[in-house]
Amino acid sequence: METKLNKQDLEYIQKKGISIEKIEQQLLFFKQGVEKINLEKPALKGDGILNLSPNEKEKFIKKFDDEKDKFNIQKFIPASGAASRMFKFLSEFLSNYNPEDETINAYINRNKSSDLSIFLIGLKNFPFYTELRNTAYAIYPDYKNYDRNKRDYCLIKTLLSTDYLNFSNKPKAILPFHYRDGRNVTPIEEHLEETAFYTKKDKKTKLHFTISEEHLDGFKKIVSQKDSFDITFSYQKQHTDTIAVNPDNTLFRDKNDALVFRPGGHGALIENLNNLDSDIIFIKNIDNISNNYIDDVLENKKLLGGILIETQNQVFEYIKILLKNKVTDSEFLKIEEFLIQKLNCSLPTNYNKLATLKKTETLLQILNRPIRICGMVKNEGEPGGGPFWVKDKNYNLSLQIVESSQIDLTNNHQLNILKNATHFNPVDLVCGIKDYKGEKFNLNNFIDINTGFIVDKNKDGKPLKGYELPGLWNGAMAYWTTIFVEVPLTTFNPVKTVNDLLKPAHQPKNE
Repeated sequence: METKLNKQDLEYIQKKGISIEKIEQQLLFFKQGVEKINLEKPALKGDGILNLSPNEKEKFIKKFDDEKDKFNIQKFIPASGAASRMFKFLSEFLSNYNPEDETINAYINRNKSSDLSIFLIGLKNFPFYTELRNTAYAIYPDYKNYDRNKRDYCLIKTLLSTDYLNFSNKPKAILPFHYRDGRNVTPIEEHLEETAFYTKKDKKTKLHFTISEEHLDGFKKIVSQKDSFDITFSYQKQHTDTIAVNPDNTLFRDKNDALVFRPGGHGALIENLNNLDSDIIFIKNIDNISNNYIDDVLENKKLLGGILIETQNQVFEYIKILLKNKVTDSEFLKIEEFLIQKLNCSLPTNYNKLATLKKTETLLQILNRPIRICGMVKNEGEPGGGPFWVKDKNYNLSLQIVESSQIDLTNNHQLNILKNATHFNPVDLVCGIKDYKGEKFNLNNFIDINTGFIVDKNKDGKPLKGYELPGLWNGAMAYWTTIFVEVPLTTFNPVKTVNDLLKPAHQPKNE
């Protein structure tokens, strides 16, 4: 079976800007597998997750308010995801339902389709209902005379059909998620509203969306009248695509005998983040927004920002102490305690045996790296990553956000650690990406390349194996300084299925 690259392959790879070394590394991952993460224990409140008192929270919020104007602040929102998963159960219904054979209620009972039942019961409470109904009126002249079964079927067809609203093929970012002040509001607009906590007087507020290039016009249409914002866009880089292989690890080719590449997953966005030049960058997913809990959201954004500013100020102060000619024993001790107690870092096992110069170099290396403060919410059964203490090959412990796919679920010890986790990663981060001299870090230098994912996919009906790069907040930030902070559940309101829009966080406020 074929495993070697031919001349045509090499030209294609070069055109995409991918190095042969990266291709070889990915092929090796397919062959040997990706090593699983070694969990030591879950991060818990008081043991890896900051549990702050009301007074401590007020102090950090005030810190942010007092110092925010010193910094160039920006928000980074991954927003390329299509809404196909939001409407998956509706797409399946249209594929499997024949209105000539049965009623929708019969289909629901036969397939135990509770999602469809909830959707139809709550139909009039969706923000897009009026637009959907009016579109159906225009398409079906006799719509008002249809029975309930036929009307519901026509509405679902209208919602998803490529000839009409086509919601499942559009990005989540441009769909109507909320209804407020007499109009529909998109996730893009909600993210603009959320920037109030760091907006400066007489300055444009900065936001950056990563999007799919084909949807640029849809984004621009929404933001075109937002003159008080500095909004930029970027796309996932071609050179972050990864090669696909057959189940036997041979090169997967399409019908034209060309190599097949796949997007590298959200870990590819470390490149986009690395291109930004702000001092402080807040990161949040496009679908995690709220119609009701904005005060909680903004307060906790300030909290995370204040912790970052205070941590960063202290780190920079200690770096400057270490760079002077003579560091006292008491200064060494104070910095060591800070690293262990505040930054959750491990010192090398041989640290106490090192000469003074080597100790200084070691402490500088640990201190001088990007910082991320990550909000964590109590786990209410949501799928996704969580906060853990992880042990590396040198037995050093660090805090990491770990996905279940990175864990050896056949290992009972590792499985028990996973089951004892109490918190969940909502993707609510604030990042400091500049060093003590105000110079940008090269974020590519802080990636653990051995923490990617192998995934099973298919193309044109054929099974294949794909490789996803270390996740943006997983392995792509593995060597950052990491602090976890508990934030309330009201700050986490994702929309994974369309029915999530029926939850209180997304419904109009009760005045």
